[in-house]
Amino acid sequence: MAVSKYFCEYPAMKLNLSFALSPLVLSLVLSGCVGGSDSDAFKYPGLEGTMLPYSLLMTVGNAEATQIRQGGFGSAMAGHPDKDGYFYALTDRGPNADTAAGVVPAGKIFVTPDYTPRIGLFRLDSKGEVKLVRSILLKDPAGRPITGLPNSSFGSTGETPYALDGSVVSLDPDGDGIAGYDESGLDPEGLVAMADGSFWVSDEYGPHMVHFAADGKEIERINAFAADPRNRTGRVLPAELSTRWPNRGMEGLAITPDGKTLVGVMQSNLYNPSKAAVGSINLTRIVTINIETGATAQYLYRQDAAGLANSEIVALTATSFLMVERDTKFFGIDTGAIRKNVYKVDLTGATNVDRSNTTLVAANAAFGVSATNGLEIDGKTLEEVIKNAGSDGNFAAGWAELASYSIQPATKSLVYDAIAAQHYPHDKMEGLWVIDSTHLGIINDDDFAIAPDGSGGVEQKKLFDGSVDRNMLYVVDLPTPLY
Repeated sequence: MAVSKYFCEYPAMKLNLSFALSPLVLSLVLSGCVGGSDSDAFKYPGLEGTMLPYSLLMTVGNAEATQIRQGGFGSAMAGHPDKDGYFYALTDRGPNADTAAGVVPAGKIFVTPDYTPRIGLFRLDSKGEVKLVRSILLKDPAGRPITGLPNSSFGSTGETPYALDGSVVSLDPDGDGIAGYDESGLDPEGLVAMADGSFWVSDEYGPHMVHFAADGKEIERINAFAADPRNRTGRVLPAELSTRWPNRGMEGLAITPDGKTLVGVMQSNLYNPSKAAVGSINLTRIVTINIETGATAQYLYRQDAAGLANSEIVALTATSFLMVERDTKFFGIDTGAIRKNVYKVDLTGATNVDRSNTTLVAANAAFGVSATNGLEIDGKTLEEVIKNAGSDGNFAAGWAELASYSIQPATKSLVYDAIAAQHYPHDKMEGLWVIDSTHLGIINDDDFAIAPDGSGGVEQKKLFDGSVDRNMLYVVDLPTPLY
């Protein structure tokens, strides 16, 4: 850490040592705090956290007014590539909720169907408070603001978009004559801030990886559908990723330090080959794609239990990463084990199970490749191997069977347990910022401060103490350096 940055973070140290420096030297040292002419001195908040700013988007309801907040910058975060004290954060598709039980066809309620997902640039000030510098609205290749409405073809999961009054959404944002759908629409969940000012964003429906220019306009797209004309570069993700669990697709996105390989993590297991065949298990996938050559690789990740969510990934080296693994429970409200963990994940000894690994495919007569489902063992997908070997809660027999074929998952070690360390109050720990070797920034997804009310509407999303959920930045001081 540079001396000036250390002084910015720890003003007490600045006071203790300033007597030893001449006024000229002290002024030069402290000038490093601003990180450029357009920023202020900053410090990091600790585990008490600081709230991200928001404005009131709208109010709904009669008996008890429900605030919908613009906020919502909790899906992912990324440190600014070259400005200390600055970070980017990402919204998801906009204020939404599941339809009530029994609604046919089932789908999503879009409270504001014309909402445009966006990236916010934030800075920390000298008090450790967060300021919004600007918002970057995401746009399609024609420069039109996109929405969070579903795709109607490639990337569709068949969900029907409803307005809050129960009608089907009539908006046609891309002008293709298909009301309620947007072929450039995204549910953004992963964010990479590139050194050239552009961004890569992953989406948990398609799944899509989309490259946006610094002004938010789409440059290119990579997904799992070879026939999709939006894949203009011809690069595609493995076809089996299209069997993603709807709304639990590519939740996290990172890039290796050399800037050449995108690394995405699936939030939950694939329904590979189908939901009926697999259900909920603890096998998930990490996928890599070289953005110069299009070469892909896949690695298995073993969650602590079925149904958990991998909600963020950040690269430390070419093969090691930090990853958030969590449930959707609230501390102080829900019972049983509550998990909000950050793991260090290493791919060094993991097996590349991508179909492009021809050496692996040829290594055993039991191995085969399905055009739609990827690597199979005796005609079963890897997900079926885990499921069919018996469910003891951890699917140990299935993992042992994969090991008997020399298929090993990524290794992982616990870096931070947010429940044990701070009684983390939010349900969705989703943003992770590796500030330096001993400091992590964490933000939550507040869902625009709303939750489904179970009857086709929305209500205020609240924490165990009765307060309304809000985007919070916490900074963790790690006892052991990451690198």
